[in-house]
Amino acid sequence: MNWKQIMTMTLGILAAGCSQQQARKPVSHTGGTFMKESVVRNKKLIAGEEAVIDSIIKSDTVNKYIASKKGYWYYYVNQNTKDTLHPKKGDVAYFDYELNDIKGNVIYSEVELRPQVYHVDKQNIMMGMRDGIKLMKKNEKVTFLFPSHMGYGYHGDNKRIGPNTPLICTIALNDFKPDPGNAAQKTGTQTQVKPLLDKP
Repeated sequence: MNWKQIMTMTLGILAAGCSQQQARKPVSHTGGTFMKESVVRNKKLIAGEEAVIDSIIKSDTVNKYIASKKGYWYYYVNQNTKDTLHPKKGDVAYFDYELNDIKGNVIYSEVELRPQVYHVDKQNIMMGMRDGIKLMKKNEKVTFLFPSHMGYGYHGDNKRIGPNTPLICTIALNDFKPDPGNAAQKTGTQTQVKPLLDKP
């Protein structure tokens, strides 16, 4: 076999090797094992937070707690038994609220957060609060116990709320009204409502 034949054979082998390598699928490092471990961590975190909340509920002999379908708990400070209406998507809710850590220490006081104007389901607010407001009626005051995944999650609010922080949130729903934008469209006028829910 002369050197030309050897070179031709070598080039053929190299070409075959390259074509096989190009056909390989990229290896993913964020696949099954990583995702499974993440799910396990999250389950442990949620279970730990729920155990703490459960101990608070069991030690509270004054208030009657209600478990929501979304995975948080709440009790009424003031309950409105006369009205039947709840805020719905597009309504404008006027409320005050306070945020505490799970030990009851104030993180954001009602005074520094008031007043709040919220277009229901049309603004980005804390998940638990978004759901909780729709359970309330006018002039009700409710205290919610939110696990961190219903609060500010794994990143916190980058201010006073740290990562994976369960929260106690007390909301006073002062009033709610139909979306003024809908009324404006019917009458041909425009109404401006400035949302103040930019903190935390």
